[in-house]
Amino acid sequence: MPELPEVETTRRGIEPYLVGQRVSRVLVRDRRLRWPIPEDLDVRLSGQCIEAVERRAKYLLIKAETGTLIVHLGMSGSLRLVDAALPAAKHEHVDILLESGQALRYTDPRRFGAMLWSHEPLAHVLLASLGPEPLGEDFDGDRLYRLSRGRSMAVKPFIMDNAVVVGVGNIYASEALFAAGIDPRRPAGSISRARYLKLGEEIRRILAMAIERGGTTLRDFVGGDGKPGYFQQELFVYGRNGEFCKNCGTTLREIRLGQRASVYCHRCQR
Repeated sequence: MPELPEVETTRRGIEPYLVGQRVSRVLVRDRRLRWPIPEDLDVRLSGQCIEAVERRAKYLLIKAETGTLIVHLGMSGSLRLVDAALPAAKHEHVDILLESGQALRYTDPRRFGAMLWSHEPLAHVLLASLGPEPLGEDFDGDRLYRLSRGRSMAVKPFIMDNAVVVGVGNIYASEALFAAGIDPRRPAGSISRARYLKLGEEIRRILAMAIERGGTTLRDFVGGDGKPGYFQQELFVYGRNGEFCKNCGTTLREIRLGQRASVYCHRCQR
């Protein structure tokens, strides 16, 4: 699933080609996403000038003159700029055709993504209850420490809770906990403030580094320019069950937390 760095990479890739452009038409080939694409999306978006391309958590907000297109990439979705005349392949469900002659093409083999229209996107039911951005001023280790008090759940699903902080998915939660030396099974309420301060710093550092490297290429993710990300080469634990720890040489182990596979080093993480 595309996580925050992959979505931010996509945003940065498509923004220069969208802002200031006018939409000539919206061509929907298949409306059957996680929620059906609105029947009147073509009417609402055609003729509109795109004013901004923003991100909130894993949602892309394509802002036009009279409303905002909320886009979620789901499990396997991607957005990229193509020549409008390029024939669509299988699973390429939507083209937002621009007067420039290009098209913003949405591809989603599993159809778990979403394209929704809203006049107040931040108040939309999908976004209204989200926590702070991990790279923003409202997030730090003190917030993690404060919200963790009295919590018996494991620390990994705790930091993956979108009400605590958005965008820390399975890949980056695993990597941040390794970098902070924290066992992902530890009860969230048992971790000290000092260790949460370290974890908050590592979450910010790792997400920023992943964005810089274009995200992580897992299965079929590509950025808005059609190129893969390269953060996978930097992974210390995610997807490396049975391999040697890059720090101490111990064999990494895999457990399941919150129905997710979690790989960790039992020597480096306490």
